[in-house]
Amino acid sequence: MSRFVDRTTLWVAAGNGGNGCASVHREKFKPLGGPDGGNGGRGGDVVFVVDPGVHTLLDFHYRRQAKGGNGKQGRGSMCNGSAGDDLVLAVPDGTVVLDANGAQLADLVGVGTRFVAAAGGKGGLGNAALASTARKAPGFALLGEPGEEHELVLELRSLADVGLVGFPSAGKSSLVAALSSARPKIADYPFTTLVPQLGVVSAGDQTFTVADVPGLIPGAASGRGLGLEFLRHIERCAVLVHVVDCATLEPGRDPVSDVDALEAELALYTPGLGGDLADRPRIVALNKIDVPDASELAEMVTGEFADRGWPVVSISTASHAGLRELTYLMVDRVTGHRAALPAPEPTRLVLRPRAVGEIGFTVAADPDEDGGFVVRGEKPERWVRQTQFDNDEAVGFLADRLARLGVEDALAAAGAKPGAPVTIGPVTFDWEPSTPSGAMVALGHRGTDPRLAKATRINAAGRKSAKVARRTPGEDEPEGEATAELSW
Repeated sequence: MSRFVDRTTLWVAAGNGGNGCASVHREKFKPLGGPDGGNGGRGGDVVFVVDPGVHTLLDFHYRRQAKGGNGKQGRGSMCNGSAGDDLVLAVPDGTVVLDANGAQLADLVGVGTRFVAAAGGKGGLGNAALASTARKAPGFALLGEPGEEHELVLELRSLADVGLVGFPSAGKSSLVAALSSARPKIADYPFTTLVPQLGVVSAGDQTFTVADVPGLIPGAASGRGLGLEFLRHIERCAVLVHVVDCATLEPGRDPVSDVDALEAELALYTPGLGGDLADRPRIVALNKIDVPDASELAEMVTGEFADRGWPVVSISTASHAGLRELTYLMVDRVTGHRAALPAPEPTRLVLRPRAVGEIGFTVAADPDEDGGFVVRGEKPERWVRQTQFDNDEAVGFLADRLARLGVEDALAAAGAKPGAPVTIGPVTFDWEPSTPSGAMVALGHRGTDPRLAKATRINAAGRKSAKVARRTPGEDEPEGEATAELSW
């Protein structure tokens, strides 16, 4: 027997983008063929898609990790790397995607609905795409960007028009079996139903679904019994039906007290999708009237429920008495709910252009470094991730990009002094301003930059100093390696 799973945790990671290629075209009689390095391929996405053939989250209970394919590296002769394969995960209709903090990211309703849970990283540009009038033959390429990684919580919230609520052994499963072709487990002991059961009911030209929620008891909203785990399955229901056991022999129980106890639990439960369960239409089904004492008790309490404005039907799932009337009451309430739903709004494309003068990054004092600064922004952080720090020309290219963006001017305006540690993303530089914004710099040989006369020192996350560039000392330089600053 397959296991029903309606909540699980999943770690998703999109594929990394492929690195660009630094290559020069070589052909006989063409010594200056120019750069021909191709771009890296993008990483594959992780995508959730609603599949009508999937009814539980069981697959993700045993498979807690999902990763998209990595993009391939670019090659010479203008060969771009292939994109990584997208990982498409089938989920049941009604799946809600939450982040690790419980915030809702997506509500997947409707067959074919898609949600990109993690976007793949962009591929790095090859040196052919980086060629310009200033750099006619770049000796470097950009690295591919890493894909997104998230820890997600998947919850299944059943899509049913009518939710059956009641104490254990009230006859909810028997009612679903009598109204539809569903065959849930039926037995004469409490908590027979351990998972929600759905049944499709037809009445005239109308069709709707009924959900049998495992039996609720006082304290269900705070975790007692099975209620807390399965109350989420009635969040989407348009109508709630109280199935009341009129033949119970338990002391202290009667139809009115049973309904009041369940109403108190429904009021305490806060739906994750918004709305309030107290606002849903109610129907009271007084069950087991085939028992003589139960029939008399049902007649006694009918008036009290009617005074609350709730329609009341006396039924028997054994003899099918009252089921037709109950079915048409459900159809009436469900039809009214569907008619009251607002028409779906047409899809609109909203364009929000960037404000005039917006620079796209911020400069703030570093609380962890005396005299240091932190630069935050999408472009600077992405550029740092794309840079090969063991290539002087690539580091110089990064410095030029940051200068054109205005980072150096912003640091100077913020009071940064030469040699001040500046952090961008996971990398910390010693700032030595030497490249005014927009200035042209004379370039050296491929893979070198005259502004980087010595090795570049960076401090990665964790403040560990690492030399990432090795150069052969010149005639006037001492043997060995020396640390120096990045000149922007």
